[in-house]
Amino acid sequence: MEKDKLTYAVIGCAMKVHNTLGNGFQEVIYQRCLAIELNRAGLDFQRELEQTIYYDGIEVGTRRADFIVENTIVVELKALFELENVHFVQTKNYLIAYGFKKGLLINFGGTSLQYKLVFNTNNIYKCSS
Repeated sequence: MEKDKLTYAVIGCAMKVHNTLGNGFQEVIYQRCLAIELNRAGLDFQRELEQTIYYDGIEVGTRRADFIVENTIVVELKALFELENVHFVQTKNYLIAYGFKKGLLINFGGTSLQYKLVFNTNNIYKCSS
């Protein structure tokens, strides 16, 4: 599993939130608290950045990832008892839509924080301007 300073920093911020709040809150509460911790850690991030989705060059809709951190990693949050495959697929789809190589799926719903690195293995990356 590939980890780096940025990934560790985001996971550390999420651990701080989970250690403080525990489980049982709605996802939006964890999202707001994680934004506070990311800010305190001095990380540049965008919250719920909307991305256009195209099919064969035609715009078909938009999606919003919970966080884009340091314009490098997509962070998707959940507050569920258990993660399912659909959540990994959703995170991977965000990676493709945003053109990033790596994402982080974080679940605040368990008694302990769960996190998984997700990689864009499709070799489809957008060029950022």
